[in-house]
Amino acid sequence: MRALVTGGTGRVGSAIVERLREAGWSVLAAGRADGDIARPEQAQALVERAASELGGLELLVNGAGEGFAPKSALELTEADWDLAFGATAKGTFFVTQAAAPHLREPGGTVVMIEDVAAYQPWSSFAAHSAAKAAQAMLTRVFARALAPEVRVCGIAPGPVAVAPEQEDRRATETLLGRVGSPEDVADAVVFLTGASFVTGASLVVDGGRLLQSRST
Repeated sequence: MRALVTGGTGRVGSAIVERLREAGWSVLAAGRADGDIARPEQAQALVERAASELGGLELLVNGAGEGFAPKSALELTEADWDLAFGATAKGTFFVTQAAAPHLREPGGTVVMIEDVAAYQPWSSFAAHSAAKAAQAMLTRVFARALAPEVRVCGIAPGPVAVAPEQEDRRATETLLGRVGSPEDVADAVVFLTGASFVTGASLVVDGGRLLQSRST
């Protein structure tokens, strides 16, 4: 079992990589040093490298993202917008496009690491919310485009990578009254790799954050 995880060197990505390896997967964990996946030729090169080094590909986890910083929607610049959409939306698209031929033969799986921001109007994170909404739509688009050989699923985390000094405040945003952890997302990825009758759907891992009325 062989997997490529983009964003695999960040907090959530590292947890996904570790959990997959514990489950018996061989994993290439890709970070910023492995190329700018918003550029089609570099996305293609990364996928080909992963398939070559691993000897094939059965799983792609799109976990790369940029531009998560609070800023008023009225003050966003073009640079802010491009940063948010780069790895998150363009990168997801071009890496998945490049991986599709490798995933089709073994009947592989794509998992998009979305965000609950894709489903709520976060006015202080407008570009991030829009980019994640685009990524969530790509979950559905690729599920149709790659069926029936490849399943495409999403995971929408809530507060799972929270600084210690913010945990008490962020815990009040969830129905469970606590924050999650990167390992919660990693467990969901492993679950979806074995959920053979699930495609085109997103699993929300947020402790009930989406059911709260607050927006950020």
